[in-house]
Amino acid sequence: MERELLFLKPVCTHNIWGGTRLRTDFGYEVEGDDIGECWGISAHPNGDGEIRDGRLAGRKLSEVWEEYPELFGRLKYDRFPLLTKIIDARDDLSIQVHPDDAYAAEHENGSFGKTECWYVLDCPKDATLVIGHQAKDREELETMIREGRWNEFIREIPVSKGDFLQIDPGTVHAIKGGMLILETQQNSDITYRVYDYDRLSNGKPRELHVRQSIDVITVPAASPEQSVKKTGDVEPNRLQSLHSCEYYEVFKLVVQGKAQVVQCYPFLNLSVVEGRGQIDGRSLKKGDHLIVPNRYGSIELEGTMEIIASTVPVMV
Repeated sequence: MERELLFLKPVCTHNIWGGTRLRTDFGYEVEGDDIGECWGISAHPNGDGEIRDGRLAGRKLSEVWEEYPELFGRLKYDRFPLLTKIIDARDDLSIQVHPDDAYAAEHENGSFGKTECWYVLDCPKDATLVIGHQAKDREELETMIREGRWNEFIREIPVSKGDFLQIDPGTVHAIKGGMLILETQQNSDITYRVYDYDRLSNGKPRELHVRQSIDVITVPAASPEQSVKKTGDVEPNRLQSLHSCEYYEVFKLVVQGKAQVVQCYPFLNLSVVEGRGQIDGRSLKKGDHLIVPNRYGSIELEGTMEIIASTVPVMV
């Protein structure tokens, strides 16, 4: 099975701020005009993807992780470590923050914390994202939040298609309406809402997590210059690293014609975000998500595609 690619069936979710592009642009067969997220590669209880075909067809990724550790390099994580999403925000998402591993383990029943990063697939002209805040110290932070001084508190920064953003735990953040984002993150679903624009869901305001947010927000916030990386033009047919940290390494691969990638990682997640082509003779198109297992060897790609890939560092 080490020479078998693990294609996954995505799990899509309905969200108050979601739209229709996951169906119209990516071809996911899900109805409704509030499709907010596609969990493309996930082994989380809230969205556990199925293997699409092959000898493991129908098996959940969490099961494959448990039963076939050799496919993932026999890593010492206690669960599949990453989660890859595509997010379609028709409207603004809530202003939110994530805890780190230590806080989540203590307060969220042993969950991972949530370090994540965004790759901007598409956005309106003159788009902005909420990244960071304006409070000088923790006292001012708490005062601004409890008094609802959101215009003073929230910091928006300009972004464009192809930008990459690292979102460390403690970073205040929010995706704005009109954005299409690929998110790579720890395998966690812990989000603390600071503010939700007083919106109603089923007639009621959504739950806020003010105390937890004040606990975990980093003060002062990182500068805007530290928050956004311009990926620019990349060399075709080469796996280019966008960011590496203790939780993941994220790559961009632009296939033009033929490309060869050596799979030298514990495993390699691939998400096709533009175009179509082939991988080792198998059809590959926009919206496909797959895992190249450990010891697979060289991958032969052909076509015109943009791929975002990810893996994890080896734990020793």
